[in-house]
Amino acid sequence: MRAGGPTPEASPAGPRRGTVRELWPSVLGALAFRYAAYAAMTAMALWAELRPAPSLPDLVLSHVPYLSLVDRENYLIWLAAYLPLAAALLLSDAGRFVRYTVSGGLVSLARGATIALTGLGAPRPGPARQALQQVDFWSAFGELLSPLGVFRRGAIAVHLGQDLFFSGHAATTFLLFLYLRDRRRLRWLALASHLVVVASVLLAHIHYAIDVVGAWAVTFALYVLREGWPAPRAARP
Repeated sequence: MRAGGPTPEASPAGPRRGTVRELWPSVLGALAFRYAAYAAMTAMALWAELRPAPSLPDLVLSHVPYLSLVDRENYLIWLAAYLPLAAALLLSDAGRFVRYTVSGGLVSLARGATIALTGLGAPRPGPARQALQQVDFWSAFGELLSPLGVFRRGAIAVHLGQDLFFSGHAATTFLLFLYLRDRRRLRWLALASHLVVVASVLLAHIHYAIDVVGAWAVTFALYVLREGWPAPRAARP
C-alpha cells in the first residue's frame, strides 16, 4: 500500500466490499447473532411487561395527534422503510452488511437492558399486561419471535406495551442510515425513511419523544465505537 492512500479493496466504510457469495458464512453468522440478540431483548421486554409502570406526560406527544391508522399499520411502515434499504446494503456490500447486522444485534441487547432497568408505562395504555396474565410467558415469547406472530397476528401490540426506552423503530432505521451515509443514492432515501418511521411512532403514540432521542444517542455511540467518526476505522481483516 502506498503511504497516505487506501488499498484498492478498502471501501469508505472500513472493511473491503464483498459479495454475498464470497461472504455467505459471515452473513449467516451475523444474521444468527442478530436474531439471538433480538430474542434476548424480547425476553427482557416481556419480563419488564409484568412490572407496573406509570404513563408520563410528554411535551411532543401533547401536540401530536393520535392517528389510529398509523398505529394499526406501524410495523408494516417500518418494514417498508427498512427491508429494501437493508437488502440494497447486502447486495452492494456484503462486508458492510455483516458489520451493520452485528451492530444491530448490539443495539438490540442495549435496548433490552434499558427496558429492563426502568419501567415506563405506555403513552396509550393497551391490553398487553392483561394479555400476559391470560397466557404463559413462553407462549407469548414464541409469538413474539415468529414473523407471522408479529406481522400477521399483531403479537407485539398484544403482548408488549412497555418496551419503550429506547425506540427500536428509530434505532434500526437510524443505524441503517449511518451505514449508508456515504452512498449518494441511498443516504437521502435512508434518512427520509428514518424520518418517516420516527413520525409514525409519534403519530401512533407508541413511544415517548425521549425514546426517539435515546435511540439516536445509544445507536450513534455504538456505531462510533465500532466504526469511528467522522471517518470510518481502517479496514479490518
